[in-house]
Amino acid sequence: MLLDPKNQERILSIQSHVAFGYVGGKAAVFPLQCLGFDVDVVNTVNFSNHSGYGRFGGTRTTADDLERIFQHMEENGLLSPTRLLTGYVPGAPALAAVAQLATTLRQRNPDLVYLLDPDIPPAVLGDAGKLYVAPDVIPIYRSLLPQATVITPNWFEVEVLTQIELKDMSSLRAAIRILHDEYKVPNVVVSSIALKPWLFEALPLCLRPTSPDHPSPEEISSEYLLSICSSNNHANADPVDTSSVHVYLIPFIPGYFSGVGDLFSALVLAHLQPDPKPEPDQTPLSRATTMAIDKTHAILELTQKAAKLLPEEDRLPTDDEQDAVDVDRVVRRMRGRELKLIQGQDIIRSKDLTDKSRRMEPWTTF
Repeated sequence: MLLDPKNQERILSIQSHVAFGYVGGKAAVFPLQCLGFDVDVVNTVNFSNHSGYGRFGGTRTTADDLERIFQHMEENGLLSPTRLLTGYVPGAPALAAVAQLATTLRQRNPDLVYLLDPDIPPAVLGDAGKLYVAPDVIPIYRSLLPQATVITPNWFEVEVLTQIELKDMSSLRAAIRILHDEYKVPNVVVSSIALKPWLFEALPLCLRPTSPDHPSPEEISSEYLLSICSSNNHANADPVDTSSVHVYLIPFIPGYFSGVGDLFSALVLAHLQPDPKPEPDQTPLSRATTMAIDKTHAILELTQKAAKLLPEEDRLPTDDEQDAVDVDRVVRRMRGRELKLIQGQDIIRSKDLTDKSRRMEPWTTF
């Protein structure tokens, strides 16, 4: 979906940066540029590489630094984006500075298309495997939600933002309703959730995956992830309008990849276009999400294919005990699994789906 230069839009991207590899802005900015957007970039961290390598270093951009950057951009007339993308921001003070800017830009331009990726990394692995996060950032993220046009949380971030554990269809419906009605988010994309048996059983028969080699729901579930999107532009709609809920079954690609969510969010933002006449069973959000999933999955397949061609010592499987002793083992594995964005730029630029048989499907029984 290359844009007409005469109608070119400008995106302000505020997220992390690494010197080596493709996470944060490095996973988002190039794809956005490939799709015809001018992108202004504010880095919230400047690291050598992502933290999965075990060894990393650099600097975090402070709240004062961010405010100065925004101030000078404003003084020079450089803060007029048509779209805003925010990702990882380290710590509550810096996140508050970003939130203030987002609020100002929204007040200035009610038509601003703002994609908020609430990047909430787990801070502590607590008792019984329960994940906890730094509590001071959560209220700021919640205060930001009403400013967003679309949010792209994963299942864990949905639980944190809504304080609802996703354990059955009732809890899933309640969480999405809270995001729409309480926080006034018109477009919600749950970027990835494991296809647990309760989700499998809730899907309409026509949407359930089948596998002759793994006939049980438990076995089939391990082969897929689920992405769910929901659009609701009517405040206090109850229940959620099922005609706007769509689902995509994503074949699971084993292995650890970083930057996938950052790439996905950028592609959702790039492909989200108002359409007064969408396809009968689609919404602008479902179509944008289809394009984003399709391209992200194709990039992952390309990355996995390249990783399989590496020498054996660069593709050793994860082993916590050996990895703890030999950090270089981790580095070699991480290095070989960096997203192949440059090699896959034709995929990113494409106007068509790489797999025309797969798309977001209406979940009419949601």
